[in-house]
Amino acid sequence: MGGSGKGVLIGALALAVIAGGTVGTLYAMRAGPFKGAEPVEAGPVARSELARFATGPLARLETPAVLETAPVYVFRDREGAEVRFEDFRGKVVLVNLWAMWCAPCRTEMPTIAALASAYPDGDLVVLPINVDTGADAVADARSFIDVHEPLPFYSDTRFQLPFEFPGRGKMPQTILLDRQGRIHAAFSGEANWNSTEARALIDAVLAEGT
Repeated sequence: MGGSGKGVLIGALALAVIAGGTVGTLYAMRAGPFKGAEPVEAGPVARSELARFATGPLARLETPAVLETAPVYVFRDREGAEVRFEDFRGKVVLVNLWAMWCAPCRTEMPTIAALASAYPDGDLVVLPINVDTGADAVADARSFIDVHEPLPFYSDTRFQLPFEFPGRGKMPQTILLDRQGRIHAAFSGEANWNSTEARALIDAVLAEGT
């Protein structure tokens, strides 16, 4: 094969490798919500002092040393009014992204309701955001959350929020924001959010700046 022929072949192989890598990445992103919440293999990430709470049911807790602000994103309350994360500045916020098709989401919801009941003074805001799409699915989700008082109903029918947070599409996904709206901790998968470990984590973030 001549030099020009080899060049064409090498170029074609390079394009195939690049294309294959791109397809694989897109597939991983789209498949994320429907796969188990297993940690993604990655290099070491610097963790904050909150890493001491990554034990027991929160063993996979992510506690980034560099704090990023929650995304500027519009979701909806029960009445359809626009809500943003910045609306809750000054409060510690536990965001829980869930869906009716996600069995672990439903399983952990009673522990999230119990957690909300344990902090009635309002300094902790528990913010479950449903990501189901379609009128029937959203109606089912609203009925489901109504039996888990005192949890409110919020909705993201675009199913985009799970990809805006560190879990990158995994479900369920729970994120703890500080009073400045920064991501202090994130967890992908089912957990007991009324556990001793979860309470200790939340109390530590509540104590900051007080």
